[in-house]
Amino acid sequence: MHLISALALALSLAACGGESGGDDHANEAAGDHAAEESGEHAKAEAETGEHGGRLLEQDGYTVELTMAEDGKPPRFQGWLYEDGEPLPATAGKVEVRVTRLGGQTASYTLTPQEDGSLAAADTVGEPHSFEVEVRASIGDEMLRWEYPSYEGRTVIAAATAEKSGIEVQPAGPGVIADEHEVQGLLTPIEGRVAEATARFPGPIRSLRANVGDRVRAGQTLATIESNLSLSNYSVAAPISGVVTARSASVGGLAGEGMPLFEIADLSQLWVDLHIFGADAQHIQPGVPVAVTRMSDGKTVETVLERVLPGMATASQSTVARATIDNADGLWRPGSAVKARITVEQQPVELMVPLSALQTMNGEEVVFVRVGDAYQAQPVEVGQRDGRRVEILSGLSKGDQVVVEESYLIKADIEKEGASHEH
Repeated sequence: MHLISALALALSLAACGGESGGDDHANEAAGDHAAEESGEHAKAEAETGEHGGRLLEQDGYTVELTMAEDGKPPRFQGWLYEDGEPLPATAGKVEVRVTRLGGQTASYTLTPQEDGSLAAADTVGEPHSFEVEVRASIGDEMLRWEYPSYEGRTVIAAATAEKSGIEVQPAGPGVIADEHEVQGLLTPIEGRVAEATARFPGPIRSLRANVGDRVRAGQTLATIESNLSLSNYSVAAPISGVVTARSASVGGLAGEGMPLFEIADLSQLWVDLHIFGADAQHIQPGVPVAVTRMSDGKTVETVLERVLPGMATASQSTVARATIDNADGLWRPGSAVKARITVEQQPVELMVPLSALQTMNGEEVVFVRVGDAYQAQPVEVGQRDGRRVEILSGLSKGDQVVVEESYLIKADIEKEGASHEH
């Protein structure tokens, strides 16, 4: 089952509480989700006034409250009424207190404006998703209202999140790297390839190794009958390694100096990386390199040893060379690899993995988890590399950010119609 469908099904089951009704955890999650959903749609259901704001009514008095933007930073704005008739802004006082997910609070005092409204001097930061408490004094009356005003928020039970692969980690300091993605080729190291050759001409009487066999230095690989002495002599492996070629057969004639076997020590390999254009001057020896094997994605860390002075004629690229260990024998000469060369590392105060970043309503957001609730948090981003992104504003150190399957949270919020609305 597709992950989004699985998540939707799990949330649906949680909302139903199961057929038996005996699962307390499911019932609690259903209650939370229902409360959250009612909050998401509360504004749509609330009565609105002539200025498009929410109407808060009590004892014959009404406060119409809205979030004014009009291309300006958002702030609370209100109007006063008595028995449905407008009152002057000086007829009362209004204070709005908001409580965000996680318990952070902020208060806004609305003061009279020339246009007859009351407005807060301070702007309201994103996300505009909170519990709202409104206190007003009109004449001798002290009035109070409370209501949820959520956007970009959803609730997912912990068990459902775990089954869906949703993971979080705290936002914190880290390093953004100046990285270059390149490709390359594995080659044997010069001086670590040798040939086992016939010393004297004569018929080949035996061969004791095949291509792919591991051999040790001094091990007998072939026996040849010398035409000069009419006695057999042995051909030994000059180095330890793997037989990469055999150019002889039993019964065949070996000439003096004829190569019988090629042996390569493949315990280490060169990685020749192709660098193009101005990067050749930018990349210098000594910087870290992460080399990835195409076949299974295995990555090893090494260091760039040298940038060769010439150019590869076929690709017109500069070759930068590093060495990797090949203890498992699965790195094969001639294989193509990809590599990430880290030229510079820049410490940053706050960062998250790129997998945490999503786009909603044209804004870059991450999803912050508090309990079972997930909140879309608009962020300002800075530097980034292939794996991480710097956060300039919108998050605090320690915020629990969704780093795996963040698109599931986005899909659930959009399904509930809980995206950016005022």
